[in-house]
Amino acid sequence: MSYSSTEENYIKAIFHLSEEGDENITTNEIAGQVSATAASVTDMLKKLKQKKIITYEKYQGVRLTKEGEKIAKSVVRKHRLWEVFLVEKLGYSWDMIHDIAEQLEHIQSEELVDKLDKFLGHPKFDPHGDPIPDASGNIKAVKQTLLSKMKPGDKGKVVGVKDSSAKLLRYLDSLEIHLGTAIEVTEVIEFDNSFVVRLGKNKKITLSKLAAQNILVG
Repeated sequence: MSYSSTEENYIKAIFHLSEEGDENITTNEIAGQVSATAASVTDMLKKLKQKKIITYEKYQGVRLTKEGEKIAKSVVRKHRLWEVFLVEKLGYSWDMIHDIAEQLEHIQSEELVDKLDKFLGHPKFDPHGDPIPDASGNIKAVKQTLLSKMKPGDKGKVVGVKDSSAKLLRYLDSLEIHLGTAIEVTEVIEFDNSFVVRLGKNKKITLSKLAAQNILVG
């Protein structure tokens, strides 16, 4: 069975919310993810329930079925592979690729996706540090923590971002923070919970609490 791009966007949104540990996903949460009204979300959930993509009871939350998870991982796989292609082969910067990959992720040809994966050398992570599901839907477990949860003296390397918006990525570029950048928390400022960090061996900068909540360290 094939699904429309809108249906796939809803399925992917539910998947990402579930990845964050939300077991009972609400219509309002989904509406926030897909920029739709609660009424529109409810109508779509009824359709997805009929197709056995989700389980959904009013006031009891939404969950993906096994078939729903399979579809979601396929869309995520395509999205992240296209992001790798755009950066590595076409020279796009990491802040420019999300919207383009949003369009490309709805291509239906599994043969094309498998050939793309092979052409790219079967990458495990996308340019934002997110793991790429393999053809069977398996996702590599990644040990990571938010910078905002680290304490003075904790250190590691930047392995990803929670928010892949262009604004955040351009901000991190301006600070010379990229995937693989060594980072150590030297101080958490009590007044506003901002973070003083050391990048590499010598460079010290201050990051807002909001920025720290979107940088993943492993």
